[in-house]
Amino acid sequence: MNFPTPTPEGAAAHDVGASPAVDGRAARWANHREERRAELIRSARKAIHRLGADVPMEDIAAAASTSKSVFYRYFRDKSGLAAAMGELVLSQMQERIAQAAASAESPYEGLRAMVRAYLAMAVRSPNVYEFVTRVPAGAAAAGTNAAAQEAGAAFGTFFDAVGAMIEAPMRRHLAPGTQATLDYWPPAAIGLVRAAGERWLTAPDSPAKPSLEDMAGMIADWLFAGIAAQAAPLSPALSPAKELS
Repeated sequence: MNFPTPTPEGAAAHDVGASPAVDGRAARWANHREERRAELIRSARKAIHRLGADVPMEDIAAAASTSKSVFYRYFRDKSGLAAAMGELVLSQMQERIAQAAASAESPYEGLRAMVRAYLAMAVRSPNVYEFVTRVPAGAAAAGTNAAAQEAGAAFGTFFDAVGAMIEAPMRRHLAPGTQATLDYWPPAAIGLVRAAGERWLTAPDSPAKPSLEDMAGMIADWLFAGIAAQAAPLSPALSPAKELS
């Protein structure tokens, strides 16, 4: 039987068999690093959900059974952690909002479903929502905190995508010559959803506080009131009153 000749110890990187081994180790290390990073994000998310958006990094690290220096090695600082967690949370929100819109039978139902999905994801963990959407004081204004800028960019990308989802069904039902509405209404709609949703999210529980379903319906009604006047003739899909019954 012929056995393969072993590669001499200290063989050059270009020798037969040397490069695949090096590449394999590099790939395994990269995978390990990504898995460890995801594990730290999951642990931090649980800690923030339980302890609040202002939880110190020491407590986040303790909840993950590691040290603060380990988190800094992966995320630079607390803003970097917020950016990484925000990317994960917002991608999940975007996916659920898209699923809600896809299952709707009319533009109004789609809009209401998207608003409800947004509110539901935020109310599931207000602490995590606040953590990933709040830019540290002075960081963005100073323009020196790259992680804070990343967090803001991720959040902006999310709302840009939601705005595009809102625009798509509206485009089919607006009258000709309403391009200005398509240019300005989606970002205005997102601003309304954020402002009203976050005010509702932080309001104390009381008999006067709307339920999740009622709040989603009210926001959808407000949004439609601003666009229904420009609907094309004979477009019953833009009549929310019928669909709320």
